Amino acid sequence: MGDQLPALSFEVPEQVSLSIEELPGKSSSVRVLRPHGPITLQNFTTLQAEFLKLQAPVTILDLSKVPQMDSAGLGVILKYYVAAQKRGHKLILAAVNERVLELFKLTRVDSLIPIAESVEHAESL
Repeated sequence: MGDQLPALSFEVPEQVSLSIEELPGKSSSVRVLRPHGPITLQNFTTLQAEFLKLQAPVTILDLSKVPQMDSAGLGVILKYYVAAQKRGHKLILAAVNERVLELFKLTRVDSLIPIAESVEHAESL
């Protein structure tokens, strides 16, 4: 009974900032969101809050400034995609870097949500 288990310590990841830039689309029915920073468990609610504000028929999520994403970030995008589909709206991902694209391919999101090379290409879809 004198044996004690070693104390466990957990490192809490530093809060990583995520800001969202809202840009006008080429028409009033298109809204472009450009997150700046990784989309992770620590900050995905920032993107979720922006999605809740959106009422545009077409949302383009410009991921050119997103260096990485975890499953929480992926989850918030999928949740918005499903909600948009139910309303008859579209979500298009644009300018996805290789690291994030690998996550989309691994989870087969690339076969579900349209992915364009650029915002300009997304606006033509």
